[in-house]
Amino acid sequence: MALFMDKKGFWYRTFDLYYDGFRHMRLGKTLWTVILIKLFIMFAILKVFFFPNFLKTHAEKGHESDYVANELFERAATPNSPNKTN
Repeated sequence: MALFMDKKGFWYRTFDLYYDGFRHMRLGKTLWTVILIKLFIMFAILKVFFFPNFLKTHAEKGHESDYVANELFERAATPNSPNKTN
């Protein structure tokens, strides 16, 4: 416990640096708010509308890993795969 309470210690000085910096920023708080809102929109809202759960619609419940393995083996075995470059 004394390691974190020592005001000359590395961890205390590092924490104090960031704490003091975030406490006194004005424009930075606004920018961090904008960043967090954008991340929420990207990961929460866009995921629901543009990235459906593909495995849920194509694989049986509990056998998702089998479906993925089967698809990987089939695509690797297909000689005229669109992913391969000639």
